[in-house]
Amino acid sequence: MMGDRDFRSVIKTAIESIGRELDVKVDVNDPNTIHLHEVTRCLRRSYYDRTEPLDVRRSGFNELLSGLLQKYGYGTEHVDYPLDPDMDRQGQDGVKIRARADMMVDDAVILFRSSDKPPRNPKASDILFLNACLWIYDKFDGIIVYISGDMQESSFSATRDKKMFEETVRRVRVLTDLLREKKAPIIEPSSLCESCQYYEKCYIKERVGKSFNIKELVGINKD
Repeated sequence: MMGDRDFRSVIKTAIESIGRELDVKVDVNDPNTIHLHEVTRCLRRSYYDRTEPLDVRRSGFNELLSGLLQKYGYGTEHVDYPLDPDMDRQGQDGVKIRARADMMVDDAVILFRSSDKPPRNPKASDILFLNACLWIYDKFDGIIVYISGDMQESSFSATRDKKMFEETVRRVRVLTDLLREKKAPIIEPSSLCESCQYYEKCYIKERVGKSFNIKELVGINKD
């Protein structure tokens, strides 16, 4: 706090404003178009983002890295990958995946991600995202680059895998069907649940039990 102004609040508001501008725009009324990031993370979170959205809690610029690359022209164009090409040829609206890679260099797809510290292994969700991009853009090689707050970089290369892409396609169809039926997906527990804005929709909302005195619990007299 400086003077009469709460500068921490000002910074938080600025970060949230930038984040809203950089967010991928999803048409909540179109269950046939599924964005790739929606199915490479928790399906339940993606479902609630469309049906009962709550503001995401942003902690800093780490979450905005990919969006900034897209904003300033380093990213590729959006690509739609039809899962029902026969329907599209007949003029019907089939299911499709919409994807956008962070960068394409020398026929390789590159994703940039932020990290508190250089990871030993790439995140599973990032591998799924990269692999899907390789199939959607018809490329064979990809790289995930992690950049930490102190500008350390670590990178991981990968080649495309058909079975992994089939799993992504399956998740697309599951999310599409559940959006049409207005049914929430099953809970997918992960280390990200605690920071999710929909935590209370999935887990216990109220503390169960009563408060206790630690001394009484272990048999120590108050005197």
